[in-house]
Amino acid sequence: MKKIILKISIDEYDSVNELNNDDRQLLEQAQKATDTAYAPYSQYRVGAAVLLENNVTITGNNQENAAYPSGLCAERVAIFYASSQYPDVPIKSIAITARANNFRINSPITPCGSCRQVMAELENRHKNKIKVILMGETGKIQIIYGIENILPLTFDGDNLKK
Repeated sequence: MKKIILKISIDEYDSVNELNNDDRQLLEQAQKATDTAYAPYSQYRVGAAVLLENNVTITGNNQENAAYPSGLCAERVAIFYASSQYPDVPIKSIAITARANNFRINSPITPCGSCRQVMAELENRHKNKIKVILMGETGKIQIIYGIENILPLTFDGDNLKK
């Protein structure tokens, strides 16, 4: 038997004031995107902002549906729009944040497994690492470089080759 230990790397900041200007602006755009989230069921509004390598920024927010599986996360709304409009432009970074109507989110929120898989696919497709910036309403900010730090042991197209 051989034991394999996986390690992840996260940079953590106490305040948005510690971020560089680009990361702070991207996070602000993600925060603004929470304003128009459609979250009548969960009351949990998520915003995402994607910065492309061509310096275009795309925002998205969660879109709920009474038939829960029919909704879509903020990350995928922004990523899919970016990919449909700029299919050959890699993602440089994505900022994700949330706010709730009934309580305060004081720690960074993380993308769901489906969103992580979509990000992994785009990293693999464009052969570039994506910077992921995470925050709640208040509190610390976490920055993660490369999806392998939030989705180890990814499934990708190589797994489908015979």
